[in-house]
Amino acid sequence: KEAMDMDIQFKPSQPHWYERYVQPCVAELLGSTLFIFMGCLSVIEDAEGTGRLQPALGHGLALGLTIAVLGDI
Repeated sequence: KEAMDMDIQFKPSQPHWYERYVQPCVAELLGSTLFIFMGCLSVIEDAEGTGRLQPALGHGLALGLTIAVLGDI
């Protein structure tokens, strides 16, 4: 029973200033940069027959990746 009591760690009532202010701003900056960069790259090569599908998939995959990586913040 003593080992179980030692494993419990209490989190402070308020988050650190870095987690509250800086981390969301950096996540927003990285997410927007990735989304815009991947969107622009998907339009550069206009392969014959892809039409609007290639930019749509590029933006969709970039958005999915951004949410998977930065969604916890």
